[in-house]
Amino acid sequence: MSDLAAPKYASHSFAIAIDAADIDFMGHVNNASYLKWVQDAVVSHWQRFAPSEALATHAWVALKHEITYRKPTFLDDEVIATVLLEKVQGARAFYETVIKRGEDVLAEVKSSWCCLNVETMRPARLAQGVIDRFFAKD
Repeated sequence: MSDLAAPKYASHSFAIAIDAADIDFMGHVNNASYLKWVQDAVVSHWQRFAPSEALATHAWVALKHEITYRKPTFLDDEVIATVLLEKVQGARAFYETVIKRGEDVLAEVKSSWCCLNVETMRPARLAQGVIDRFFAKD
């Protein structure tokens, strides 16, 4: 792939279940619920594409989330999070998650995560073969 070619991502759609406990005093989903949704969606993305040996030996912890809220979300909404792994640098992974109700974008989230070795709980780099599973092939 040339430097000018855009990478192709293996996206992952994750259905979000909205619970009554997610609703705040204003009648819409509380901002804190979005963090839980992003964590669940990113972990689901990892579980979908990573091989079983990587699942058994690696775990992820969130380092940073930047959330841009676009529209409120309500209890009966059907919501989908679309997760993309943008890049991996060392033990860090950078994700984009878009949360939508139909065509309406409800929130956009940029997040960074650290990969850990589950035995040592120290940062761990992923093998290139594992990383490649998260990007679509030509």
